[in-house]
Amino acid sequence: MLTHLTLEKADLKIRINIVRSQRRTLCLEIKPDLTINARIPHYLSDEEVQKFIEEKSGWVVAKYKQITERKEQEDIVAENRKSYDAVTVQYYRKRAKEIITEKVRYYESRMDVKVNHITIREQKTRWGSCSTKGNVNFNWKLILMPEEILDYVIVHELAHLKEMNHSAEFWDEVAAVIPDYKKHRQWLKENGSKY
Repeated sequence: MLTHLTLEKADLKIRINIVRSQRRTLCLEIKPDLTINARIPHYLSDEEVQKFIEEKSGWVVAKYKQITERKEQEDIVAENRKSYDAVTVQYYRKRAKEIITEKVRYYESRMDVKVNHITIREQKTRWGSCSTKGNVNFNWKLILMPEEILDYVIVHELAHLKEMNHSAEFWDEVAAVIPDYKKHRQWLKENGSKY
């Protein structure tokens, strides 16, 4: 009986472990370390197992690539974090000013708010802030993150120009521009410390 098989798709060779048990259903799981297990009932034949995995091969490849890309990005970020010298920081701050200013102007008109001044900083624990005078501050490290996270932080701070709190009304302002903001908020909570 099969103990594992290798799925060859899209220039990838993916090892899948076959785990037989008393279960009644078939399932595939991919762990963060890219270990892939096919959990199947003990009575299934090897042919049925192969057929099941072949039917799920598209999902396996997509998930495998997604995890691989995320791990690669995390490795790059970790490497960058170790090597921020003065020249690198200066370059990133300049790029951050350009990119963030352009995005602020776009969302400013879309959200019908007025920003007075934009400052790029390197806060230890904050990604952005907003004052009652309409001044907004952003951490330059935001430009190292996925673009949708940068957009979320900008929209978050601009929403404070309408609601200087985190009330339901505030989150309604954010959701009007980024309906799935909770996903980005969670990503930042889980990954922000890596930057």
